[in-house]
Amino acid sequence: MNIDDELYDDEMLEMEENTGDGELYEHFRIVADAGQTPLRIDKFLFEHMQHSSRNRIQQAAEAGYIHANGKAVKSNYKVRPGDIITLMLARPPHDTSIKPEDIPLNIVYEDEELMVVNKEAGMVVHPGAGNFTGTLVNAMAWHMRDVPEYDPNSPEVGLVHRIDKDTSGLLLIAKTPEAKKILGKQFFDKTTHRSYHALVWGHMKEDEGRIEGNITRDPKDRLRMTVTAPESGIGKPAVTHWRVLERFGYTTLVECILETGRTHQIRAHMKAIGHPLFADERYGGMEILRGERSSSYKAFINNCFRLCPRQALHAKTLGFVHPVTGSQMDFTSELPADLGAVIQKWREYISGTTRNTLE
Repeated sequence: MNIDDELYDDEMLEMEENTGDGELYEHFRIVADAGQTPLRIDKFLFEHMQHSSRNRIQQAAEAGYIHANGKAVKSNYKVRPGDIITLMLARPPHDTSIKPEDIPLNIVYEDEELMVVNKEAGMVVHPGAGNFTGTLVNAMAWHMRDVPEYDPNSPEVGLVHRIDKDTSGLLLIAKTPEAKKILGKQFFDKTTHRSYHALVWGHMKEDEGRIEGNITRDPKDRLRMTVTAPESGIGKPAVTHWRVLERFGYTTLVECILETGRTHQIRAHMKAIGHPLFADERYGGMEILRGERSSSYKAFINNCFRLCPRQALHAKTLGFVHPVTGSQMDFTSELPADLGAVIQKWREYISGTTRNTLE
C-alpha cells in the first residue's frame, strides 16, 4: 500500500544507526512506474517524499534504511521500472488512523449526503507530519461517530477538496461514497465555483487579470511551491483569475477564482506576479514590501501583522450541484475577524484617519 507522502518530513528520518540486529518497520513504500528511467534512489525519493531533504535521504541509505525490492541499498542505486522502494526504520510508524475528537465545527449546511464547513484559520485539515491530532478530519469523525456508513479512514467519504492550515473559509465534505464520487467529478470537470478574498502586497494597476503557470514543489524549500512556464512540462497546470475589489495604495484586496485547485495555488501565483499575500511568511509576505520608510508606517504594518499573523486569504464562496437533488448549492462566508480588522486598518490608513494614532 502506498502511503501519502504528505505525512513525512525530515522528522521521520531522525534515526539511530541500523546494526541489523533489530526489527525494522515499513514507514514509506512506493512502486516505480513502468516507464521509470534509471535514476539514483536518493534523487528518486527526494522527488516523491516532498517534505524530506536529499541529505537526510542519503543518511538513511547509509544507515541501511532505504530498501529496494526487500534489500538495503546505497544512495547510488538506480531505480528501475517496477522496483518496490521502501523506507524501513527501527521504530513502528505513527498510527495514522483517524480518531474521533470532540472539536467544535462551524457547520454552514448539512444533510444526509454532505456538509459544508466554515474552517477557521489555524486548523489543520488532515493529519500529517507534526499534526496527527486536532484536525478537521478528527472533528468530522466525532461529529459523525453515530453514522454507521461514515468511516473516517475510508477515502470513499470525507473531504472533497482542501485548503491550507492558515487559510480560512468554506470546505465541502461528502458523507457517502456516491456523494464523494459525484462531487469529486464536479471538481475534476471544473464545474464547481470557488472564490477567495486575498489581501496582497502592491498596487495592482489593472482591474482584473489571469495567471497561468504550472505549480511544482520548490527544490530549495520543500514546504513551498513555485511557478514554472506552462510550456516547460514541469509541474501541474494551474490557472487563477483575479479582479480588484479595493485598493489601499500599498496593498490591494482582490477576489481570486480558481480554474484549477493546486497546492498553494493562489499563494504561489500571486508571488509569481510580484504581489505576495499580505502576512504570508512562507512566500515573503511577512515583510514590509511596499510603502514608506517612516517609523509610523512600520508601526502600522507591525500592528497589522499582529492582528492577522497568517496569510490574508479566505475561501469566500463555494458553489456546486447537489449530488442527489441536482439543485444548485451556493454558499458565502463572511470574512473572519482577523482579516476583516486588517482590511479596515488599511481603509482607515488611506483615508488618513489613523496616521496620527498608530499603535
